[in-house]
Amino acid sequence: MNWFVQLCLSLEYVHSRKILHRDLKSQNIFLTKYNTVKLGDFGISKVLECTSDHALTVQGTPYYMSPEVCQNQPYTYQSDIWALGCILYELCALKHAFHAENLLGLVFKIVQDTQEPLDGDYSDDLKELVAMLLTKDAKARPRVIDIINGPFVKAHMERFVKSAGKNNLNPQLEKKKQI
Repeated sequence: MNWFVQLCLSLEYVHSRKILHRDLKSQNIFLTKYNTVKLGDFGISKVLECTSDHALTVQGTPYYMSPEVCQNQPYTYQSDIWALGCILYELCALKHAFHAENLLGLVFKIVQDTQEPLDGDYSDDLKELVAMLLTKDAKARPRVIDIINGPFVKAHMERFVKSAGKNNLNPQLEKKKQI
């Protein structure tokens, strides 16, 4: 959840700058040696001039494509939210939320099917969060700020901030304080 919280904060920053990432996937998330998440590869990102703008071109990695992209419909920041849900599912299940032997089968599963339930002892809150992010209707998906302000994620964010200060996750900052 620490990684997920950091990813949400990164995505909120990107979206607040009116940038649609369009290729959010686990391979574009990097960890520093201090366990800090860095969001990368903005090669196919798109700047939306206003919040009502939509993108139209199909971009990104198939496993993380939202239903609206699969159906060749205009898409917005909510498509990044879908990918965020795919990443969270992948972090928990250690496999893609949707998998098929070919692109047509994958598109069908993304548009028509639901992901397998998470195995293991995951909390109901986490399972609900994954389900909320992987909602087929883009308009029903939350914005990043709503995810961050939700009680489940907010509690993890508060724990993350406390542990970051307590464990001094960036020794370079400590060196600057000593000078």
